[in-house]
Amino acid sequence: MTIPPTDVREAFAWLDAHVNLETGVGPSRRRIEHPTLDRIRTLVELLGSPQLEYPAVHLTGTNGKTSATRMVAELLTTVGLSIGAYTSPHLERMNERMTWNGRPVEDDELVPILDVLATIEATMTDVPTWFELVTAAALRWFADVAVDAAAIEVGVGGTWDATNVVDGRVAVVTNVEIDHVQYLGPTRADIAREKAGIVKPGATLVLGERDPDLRPLFVDRSPGDVWLRDVDFGIRSERLAHGGRLLDLFTRGGEHRDVLLPLHGAYQAENAAIALAAAEAFLDAPLPPDIVREAFLNVRSPGRLEVVAHQPLVLLDGAHNVAGAHALHAALAEEFPPGPRTLVVGLLREKEPHEMLDALGVADASRVVCCSPANPRALDADAVAAAAVELGVPIDRVDVVDDVAAAVAYARDVTPPDAQVVVAGTLYVVGAARHALVDHP
Repeated sequence: MTIPPTDVREAFAWLDAHVNLETGVGPSRRRIEHPTLDRIRTLVELLGSPQLEYPAVHLTGTNGKTSATRMVAELLTTVGLSIGAYTSPHLERMNERMTWNGRPVEDDELVPILDVLATIEATMTDVPTWFELVTAAALRWFADVAVDAAAIEVGVGGTWDATNVVDGRVAVVTNVEIDHVQYLGPTRADIAREKAGIVKPGATLVLGERDPDLRPLFVDRSPGDVWLRDVDFGIRSERLAHGGRLLDLFTRGGEHRDVLLPLHGAYQAENAAIALAAAEAFLDAPLPPDIVREAFLNVRSPGRLEVVAHQPLVLLDGAHNVAGAHALHAALAEEFPPGPRTLVVGLLREKEPHEMLDALGVADASRVVCCSPANPRALDADAVAAAAVELGVPIDRVDVVDDVAAAVAYARDVTPPDAQVVVAGTLYVVGAARHALVDHP
């Protein structure tokens, strides 16, 4: 029997009792063997089809889609629009996933929507998943606060993702790499086909993926217009600047020079170019240079190569797949001084630890601290440590500290003040580390 939630604790307990692929709660094969949008369609229909009350920019991609979603939202907010943004996963609290003009949803706004969803669920024969319920709640809240538009990030893939009840006026693809193969397939082409499912006939497609072999999988979805990377938008140049990157970008609408982006990592320049194209495609108009500069100056992306402490320097990065780990390693080499570096690494069991550690540059680390994220899908920290030793890290430089907060505290203690601590492997580790370092230092 479903009991409608009446307060915050009860509401979140009710929500957390549902199948959740992110945490491993419930049968994961449900998504693999029986993909469907029927449950989310029922939810939003009984909520009054809130997703039809505002246009949307719908974003997918293997890496960068969270940052790109935040950038699109910031650009459109700076223009003067009221903008909802939906991202996943969260770092610390579920409320982070849905924001209105940058403000996360408050508990007293969210609980009544969960109450309605609990009542709706009682009428359904097929129980919704955690992500379907949260997605429906976000879409309803955006309608309640009367957003002018929403930037919606896909959870996994595209075709069968709960967010695909949204008919995005603009569909954005950041890139296609190998990840979530258990749901999307083993090849880049398989993954591209899944992601292409968000491209609705007549929509504008902003395609960040360069591979010419994958391009037809998106273009054949009959978009009304296609913006191609390096043709219709892209980066003229990008270079290091104090606290971030200085960018020269171009779109169909014109050139944008000397744009300061206060984020680390060359890959964030790519996200910025994609987001700028998406915003201009949505508005069907070029953005003034002063708007672009102001918007990017205000962009924040917690947990993405984020500096959270000094002496030693502590950086958090949610790199959770091999491509993201390579990007992190390259960014560290380019932007931060060489020297002793302690890696704090925790992984989910779907990730091959040797591949991830090698991509993170474990052989160059002065010390590796292995931990386990507080997630049922966590890979045992001993398995991560064994992989580090097998990759050539001396055993006396490898430590196992299961608890993330304790692992970070230990890493800071054993790392010289002029060195670095880098926390990576999954956002579940980064979120716990951020909670310990930023919220409860």
